[in-house]
Amino acid sequence: MSFLGNVIWLIFGGFISGLGYIIGGLALCLTIVGIPFGWQTIKIGLSTFTPFGKEVVELENADSPLRVIFNLIWIVLFGWEIALSHLIHGLILCLTIIGIPFGKQHFKLLILALFPFGRELR
Repeated sequence: MSFLGNVIWLIFGGFISGLGYIIGGLALCLTIVGIPFGWQTIKIGLSTFTPFGKEVVELENADSPLRVIFNLIWIVLFGWEIALSHLIHGLILCLTIIGIPFGKQHFKLLILALFPFGRELR
């Protein structure tokens, strides 16, 4: 099921979304200050390609002071817009029975979009 879900996901917007994240992450990496944030954006983009069959995992030291500070900066500058986008898309997809599995993937990516430092999709 996860293979078929990922193929349908890629065809109907997952590829474009992931590519947008990766291009935005590469743009952030052009500055030295933006490299950590660009890397997290690229990580979200790669996770967006194949979200089915994976779950958000909290890494060791996810609550270290530096990661908490980076997550706060991330939420203020980038994260809330990305998370809001995933929330809206997830709610719209959950209006139909066929869209519920895809909406659940958006809700999964919402967590990663809010707190990318110290978490990843495995």
